[in-house]
Amino acid sequence: MADPLSGIPLASIRVFEAAARLKSFTRAAEELGMTQAAVSWQIKALEGRLGQSLFRRLPREVQPTEAGERLSSAATEAVTLLRRAISDLTEADEHILSITTLATLASQWLAPHLGAFQLANPGLAVRLDTNPAVLDLSREGFDVGIRSGNGEWPGLESQLFMPSIFTPLCSPAMAERLNLKEPCDLLEAPRIGMEKEWADWFAAAGLTEGRRPSIRLTADYQVLEVAAALGDQGVALGSPILFAREIRAGLLVRPFRQTVSFHSGYYLVWPEGRRRSPKIRRFREWLMSVADADPAVIEARGGVQ
Repeated sequence: MADPLSGIPLASIRVFEAAARLKSFTRAAEELGMTQAAVSWQIKALEGRLGQSLFRRLPREVQPTEAGERLSSAATEAVTLLRRAISDLTEADEHILSITTLATLASQWLAPHLGAFQLANPGLAVRLDTNPAVLDLSREGFDVGIRSGNGEWPGLESQLFMPSIFTPLCSPAMAERLNLKEPCDLLEAPRIGMEKEWADWFAAAGLTEGRRPSIRLTADYQVLEVAAALGDQGVALGSPILFAREIRAGLLVRPFRQTVSFHSGYYLVWPEGRRRSPKIRRFREWLMSVADADPAVIEARGGVQ
């Protein structure tokens, strides 16, 4: 039986995959560094070889036909596998570990530890990204990511390394001023963070009724909310793991042991099929060893309340 791929140029498949995914010849051209006319020509040539239409041309976009949808799914999977294989085989790429992670975790926990990883791996440079968007690791050129959630993301393998827990944190001066002795003392305190998250913490502390949270400030990043608490602006919900240094130094007070979780934990993630990549394996093993030795992580895993 003749190979059906023998008459199909790989370049045409690559162009088709981008156009189908982006639903635009123009955006596909921008991504691939081609002209829109060149993309259109490649698509027409592919349709001619297959003897059927792959797209419906609409005024502002293109939509894959039924045949186009079938080919698109296979093309995306194939191109992704090729990217991963080439990335693993490229010697230059093996000298850089690209990590996308959460801003607060990066600044409060990961970055202070990374020096030890780099000393243990002197031939491996680290590129750290804190883009708040959930990125496609393979397409954006990242080896691993750190995400919060339940550990299930399409196309990714994951490993839990740290619990995600939150508890009230404030400055010593604020704690003294509010005379915090029981969780109910926070009902009238100036609070920082999202109303729903505070309601969840109050419920975990057994306070299902009472005044609505008096929120002074919310921010996109946990580190900004806790920074406001450090500045005596109120009480913030923060991670006793990520802010363990500030708690130990007496800069922050953790008035109550009660914690609340909004998702199951922090996970290291990597594209399916790349578990055996040497740099990913080394980073995964190092990350787990650091988390396993962290007293705050050990306490949180033990369920200490």
